[in-house]
Amino acid sequence: MNDAPSGQGVRAVAARALVPVLTGKGSLASLDDGEVPPRDRAFLRALCYGVCRTLPRLEALAGELLRNPFKARDVDIQALLLLGIYQLLYLRVPPHAAVGETAGAARLLHKEWATRVLNGCLRRLQRESDDLQAQVDHDPSIAWLHPSWLLKTLRQAWPEDWQAIAEANNHPGPMTLRINRRRVNRDEYLKRLEAAGKVATSCHHASMGVTLADPCDINELPGFSDGEVSVQDEAAQLAADLMAPALSDCPDAKVLDACCAPGGKTAHLLESFDINLTALDNDAVRLARVNTTLKRLNIRARLKHADASTLDWWDGTPFDAILLDAPCSGSGVIRRHPDIKRLRRLSDIRELANLQGRMLDSLWQTLAPGGTLVYATCSVLPEENADAIGAFLERTDDAEVTTPGDVSWGRPAGGGRQLLPSPGGHDGFFYARLRKTS
Repeated sequence: MNDAPSGQGVRAVAARALVPVLTGKGSLASLDDGEVPPRDRAFLRALCYGVCRTLPRLEALAGELLRNPFKARDVDIQALLLLGIYQLLYLRVPPHAAVGETAGAARLLHKEWATRVLNGCLRRLQRESDDLQAQVDHDPSIAWLHPSWLLKTLRQAWPEDWQAIAEANNHPGPMTLRINRRRVNRDEYLKRLEAAGKVATSCHHASMGVTLADPCDINELPGFSDGEVSVQDEAAQLAADLMAPALSDCPDAKVLDACCAPGGKTAHLLESFDINLTALDNDAVRLARVNTTLKRLNIRARLKHADASTLDWWDGTPFDAILLDAPCSGSGVIRRHPDIKRLRRLSDIRELANLQGRMLDSLWQTLAPGGTLVYATCSVLPEENADAIGAFLERTDDAEVTTPGDVSWGRPAGGGRQLLPSPGGHDGFFYARLRKTS
């Protein structure tokens, strides 16, 4: 692969990376850009994430262009066709390169027979692009680039906002940073960014948040390796603010961060408060990432590999505060993880809501009387958010809502507040804050 022409090589790597997504067996989280030269890595990511972002339309067009669908063993060739369509419609790639290099990449996949098929399909798309797109876009799920079940769910949940949510999902989110308040203040860091040639602005809601005008490699960020700054969406940074009333005047408070991986909120809590924190997650690989993050920032937590829906891991000592960053559909961060459009199913939402309920019930037992639990998801679906908290309150006599109503972000949603994805701003998140009565 490394000896192949750059254009064909990067497209072949992209096709292979897309196969697990197209077959529902993996995600872009496993994308390895080390397979291509450094100069091609941004292009590789643009290809893979762009295809997933526009997948409904690409697959519909592929269906129109092919006389017969590819066989199951040729999903990599299907991926090449989708890559070619994406380049022709969405990227500023010269059409001859989009067609020729994509078709030529089939040879690197040891399927030279496919070069002719790909050439024919992509050249036809060049000739008939407008007519073909108009034809497939009669289906709203294709026009809005969302699977039909998700589009229907968004319309039901947010009848006044579903179009804005879908539109936000179809564009990459901004690169947002969290400044380590123990090392540097935000105004000073903004000046350092300016000196480094980076245009940035303060976030509206997160006190230590900064949004870059253009994304960049983390190694280009001043002080990143020294732990002065981390990458974290503005909405995710609000978790620490909600925990503040319970932690600001409680040194050495015993705190649990449940479902903590990859560790952004864990680190933010430790940067903000002098606490005794346990970080728990059931995924050992992702928990190792938390450890890597903490080492870079030179902060410490007790890491625990366990399932938050059980009590097998708990030593019986209650926590003063708990952050439950619950597993969810990710429907509020689709713009950052567009493979969600393919990998999630409607049936997943009920299963996730059930899991969220079990975690709430289990963790509530570990919370001290008078303690605070903050429930968070990166979802915009009520079943995982307002409905989940409402059901928990109905079955839990010693739980009361303390979610603030006087904040500048989000909108009331049952016992919590809902943020919808904002173009150029924060992701979609839900928060609810609960207190355990004496």
